[in-house]
Amino acid sequence: MNDTSRNNPDAESVRLDKWLWAARFFKTRSLATTAIKGGHVELDGHRAKASVTIRPGQRLRIVKAEQVFEIDVIDTASKRGPASQAQALYVETPDSVTRREQAAAERRAANLAMPRPTARPDRKSRRRLRRFKQGDDAG
Repeated sequence: MNDTSRNNPDAESVRLDKWLWAARFFKTRSLATTAIKGGHVELDGHRAKASVTIRPGQRLRIVKAEQVFEIDVIDTASKRGPASQAQALYVETPDSVTRREQAAAERRAANLAMPRPTARPDRKSRRRLRRFKQGDDAG
């Protein structure tokens, strides 16, 4: 048990949205609640609700932008503390770590393969690009 759970006598179970905020997966509780309502958070393989209580030993799957985290809850906290305390609340599964690293490497490779312009297009080039994208044949 860490300091956060010692200070909270009701630390055995905490609302999921509070825990996600305290574990620093989301900046605000409202962002955590929005992600949960959007189906981006699963608790033990099932779609979760923001009000569900979370306890140590449960598994979460969190989808944030392009990243997917699979974590096991180690401890609970209802208050946001330093990042070191937040990282002590969970452990990420090894499969999740390798998948995220592989996805990041693929994104880096795709960005390197994509040609980048050396400078901002001038007015004539911007107009040609706009006509091309809109499918206008005149020009």
